[in-house]
Amino acid sequence: MINFNAPPGDKHLLEEDAAFTPRFDAHGLLTAVVTDASDGELLMVAHMNAEALSLTLETGIAHYFSRSRGQIWKKGETSGNLQDVKELRTDCDQDAVWLKVSVRGQEATCHTGRRSCFYRSAALKDGSATLTIVDDHRHFDPEKVYGDKA
Repeated sequence: MINFNAPPGDKHLLEEDAAFTPRFDAHGLLTAVVTDASDGELLMVAHMNAEALSLTLETGIAHYFSRSRGQIWKKGETSGNLQDVKELRTDCDQDAVWLKVSVRGQEATCHTGRRSCFYRSAALKDGSATLTIVDDHRHFDPEKVYGDKA
């Protein structure tokens, strides 16, 4: 596992130095924004702890930290839709990362079987917030893949 150094106290070094010194939050997590490397489609937003970030850098396959399960999660391990990382960037203050990925298998990222976890659009209708499904194409049947664990 990679041993990440603590971020420098000097803002200039944090923003301009070549050292990757991620700034994990109080829970030991970074936000990870994930897009498709070929067309830029937003696929998901997740979290990484130091172990998930280390595994991602070492293997080239995206790993995340599941807050609900409290464990490392190799994205696509069950469905076969692994995420091959083409590029990993960090933001200016190193508290978030952006993964550009290529998705294997059926090219679906969401556990609902859709390409992206962002398949609904929110709007105000008659004074109430509503959701409309804008991508209902399912690349796989989640019941067949996950059973009742979806």
